[in-house]
Amino acid sequence: MLKINRLIGIVVLLVSVIGLLMLNSCDKNAFTTDPSDKLVFSTDTVQFDTIFTNIGSATNYFVVKNANSSKSIKIDRIFVSKGSNSKYRLNINGVSANTVTDIELYPGDSIFIFVEVTIDPNRDEMIEEDSIMFVSNGNTQNVKLVSFGQDVTLINGKYISNDTTWNADKPVLIYNSALVDTLVTLTVNAGAKVYFHRGSSLFVKGSLIVNGQLGNLVTFTGDRLEDYYSETAGQWGAFLQDNYGNTTGIFGGIHLMSGSMYNQFNYAEIKNSIIGLQVDSCVTPGVPTVILKNTNIENSKIIGLYALGAHVEAENCVFANSGQYNVACLIGGDYSFIHCTLANYWIGNRQTPQLIINNYYTYNVGAGTEVSYRDLKDAYFGNCIIYGARDDEFVLDLAEGAESNFRFDNCLIKSKEYENIQGSDYFIDNIWNENPKFIETSKPYDYHLDTLSPAKDTGKPEIGQLVPTDQDGNSRLSDNAPDIGAYERQE
Repeated sequence: MLKINRLIGIVVLLVSVIGLLMLNSCDKNAFTTDPSDKLVFSTDTVQFDTIFTNIGSATNYFVVKNANSSKSIKIDRIFVSKGSNSKYRLNINGVSANTVTDIELYPGDSIFIFVEVTIDPNRDEMIEEDSIMFVSNGNTQNVKLVSFGQDVTLINGKYISNDTTWNADKPVLIYNSALVDTLVTLTVNAGAKVYFHRGSSLFVKGSLIVNGQLGNLVTFTGDRLEDYYSETAGQWGAFLQDNYGNTTGIFGGIHLMSGSMYNQFNYAEIKNSIIGLQVDSCVTPGVPTVILKNTNIENSKIIGLYALGAHVEAENCVFANSGQYNVACLIGGDYSFIHCTLANYWIGNRQTPQLIINNYYTYNVGAGTEVSYRDLKDAYFGNCIIYGARDDEFVLDLAEGAESNFRFDNCLIKSKEYENIQGSDYFIDNIWNENPKFIETSKPYDYHLDTLSPAKDTGKPEIGQLVPTDQDGNSRLSDNAPDIGAYERQE
């Protein structure tokens, strides 16, 4: 009888164990349907930091885990976003494929995904981006893939704390922005090309010296090199947004921050940014924040030159084709523009003139607003062209609470509002509302003068003597009189 009881006990025990195993198995294979049960990734971005100098490949990996659910998650599909056009190859839990389906991930379990990329620096983009997509439980999640595919000097979210020089031997790629520290000088020499990934800017607390040369410019532009993007505005620089996606601020493509000084640009090209060059207030009286010579700022999505209480001196420069202002001199400051061309033929619904000057700003205080005034010590325009597609291409927004010193001396200006203000100390010997007859005002833009231009031989000689050669290196003093604008007409 004792043996029978023991036998019954063993049978009961076996049945219990089998039941528990079956119960666990059933629980383990019970898939969640709750959309809040999401996959967890060891990283949100797989980044290949190697700069490929020849054809080669690199491998990285990340982990996908069912970390937060007591039930299994069924992954309906894992795939590469660009499909057959992707530069990336995947190994998903031992299976070499860029697309897999119906993967079961038990509670607490993980799978490894290995990623390989092959880059040809002679043909491929400077940055290769893609995403691995995960569809599970009604959710679509992704892990970004980023690799740098050409022989470049990579500046990835870098804090430049020592004097640094960028030369023409290798392009510079700025990814996740960069900052030049206080009392530090960044020098960029002739022929250098500085590319910016979208959302990236160059912030300068110290000094930026750009040493381009005639025929050997320094270029600042976006990192998309296809022909389609050659004239696409807004490729770099950043918008600051709140949690609701509303724009609360804008960072210039190149941002000379408050206190930065001794900045110089000579023979530089800044193009296709959100804001080309932002210049904040200078704290040292009499010291220019920036001197611009032979420099073009073109095709900015919002503003070309955005100066805020700054001290800017410009000669032989072109400011062209911005979505709003080519030049905004705001919150007072000290400005000089000699033999510059401001031309705006933006394709689209531009609502603003291309030039604005003001001497105040407003800010919120409680339920109301307050006004703060800043002296406009000077805004001088000599032998300049200010012309474009709108009837009025500049506006003076000046308050009586601060100084308002400005002069337009022998300029060609498009404005119906100010054309009748003649003989004053502010508007001296200007040409009003005559088409300067640029060579080309649509793609490809060319702001040299046609032979019948009213700006030809009508500049003041005494102003021309301040800048005796034009942006192309031609003499302004070899004929009857200098031409107005940045270029001297060559017959």
